[in-house]
Amino acid sequence: MTTTSLPGFRDFYPADLALRAHIFRTWRAVASRYGFVEYDGPPLESLDLYTRKSGEEIVGQLYGFTDQGGREVALRPEMTPTFARMVAARAGGLPKPIKWFSVPQLFRYERPQKGRLREHFQLNLDIVGETSVASDVEVVAAAVDMLREFGLGAADFVARYSDRGLISAVLQEMGIPEASLPAAFAALDKADRESEEWVIERLVDARIEPDSARRVLDLTGMDLGDLSRQFGDVAAVGECLVRLNRFREQIEAAGLEDFVELDLRLVRGLAYYTGLVFEIWDRKGKFRAICGGGRYDDLLEAVGGPALPALGFGMGDVVLGELLRDRDLVPEGGHELDDFVIHVSDEQLPAALHIVHSLRARGRRVGFDYRSRSVGRQFKVANQAGAARVIVVGPEEVERDECMVRSMDTGEEVKMGLAELLAGSD
Repeated sequence: MTTTSLPGFRDFYPADLALRAHIFRTWRAVASRYGFVEYDGPPLESLDLYTRKSGEEIVGQLYGFTDQGGREVALRPEMTPTFARMVAARAGGLPKPIKWFSVPQLFRYERPQKGRLREHFQLNLDIVGETSVASDVEVVAAAVDMLREFGLGAADFVARYSDRGLISAVLQEMGIPEASLPAAFAALDKADRESEEWVIERLVDARIEPDSARRVLDLTGMDLGDLSRQFGDVAAVGECLVRLNRFREQIEAAGLEDFVELDLRLVRGLAYYTGLVFEIWDRKGKFRAICGGGRYDDLLEAVGGPALPALGFGMGDVVLGELLRDRDLVPEGGHELDDFVIHVSDEQLPAALHIVHSLRARGRRVGFDYRSRSVGRQFKVANQAGAARVIVVGPEEVERDECMVRSMDTGEEVKMGLAELLAGSD
């Protein structure tokens, strides 16, 4: 029998699970604070649900198989198709906007590498049925506040944003055919990781003239003022510029300007984004993107859902966990037990069991030694178990209906009546 897990999969020992639980608690707390409600779906879905959105080429990236009923199925690689299916099933009866979040485990067959595994947990947070700039701000603010809640600050991370609609309108005004836009976006998405020559070659491969390819790359270095001066009279560009300026104003009104920066190089590689896109990166550049998302007004309909505008983001636990470790923000383990009850000999075991179960009935975490070992040995077990206090029951204590209580933090010892002990343990 092998003692290692499959490549790209993780074992969660208690300390690892404690960090995962901390991440989940924080995600849920902030999402609830923003008025999002949690949902979930099955980890196994029809393969068609994913090929309908991404094409047959995605099959090689999935854990897919034929089940015993002859159905082609796959472990979910992402949550959006399930989300779209669930919204479609009850769209008419759901009050708008729909504000849902989930924390699914996702599976994708790809080469494991730093920050990317074959399974991970991911916070998915979405708003459906809303087109306002305020909803764009709400989603970005929620992502920023997730990280702030972990103790990260503006010196640790930045949310970079852009607008796919704006870049698309500018490219078409520059004469880039619509059929070449997906390839142009894919090339620009790597502009901060590849050389200029590489990006221009990819743009030329997309049937964009070399001179135009150079202009497309130069576009990523512009700011909103530059775009306004060169393309502001184009209606589609002007509308996007107005929206982005409103977005910035509302980010500033929310007091989040130190966390958010415009970056026109950012287009995100996924083709379904229609407006605002954003990614969150650590300022030191040591890790993959912590979070990514944007507006996808046509995606729900494309995967068989209702024709409703939507936006959201995904934040995975793998990179986030690496970042928290790097910044020494993994919480230290506290006391695992509230109490540990020691019995001096076998004769005191019944009295000890009475105390143990009475305290547990009051909601306290209580342990005891199953065997009647020496008191010193039992104290060692109590210390290893992380007990906050130890309750000692010996022959004299049983006779007097009392016990000795020691704080494991201070070493202070007090005699306490059994009735007092139990009455004060709620």
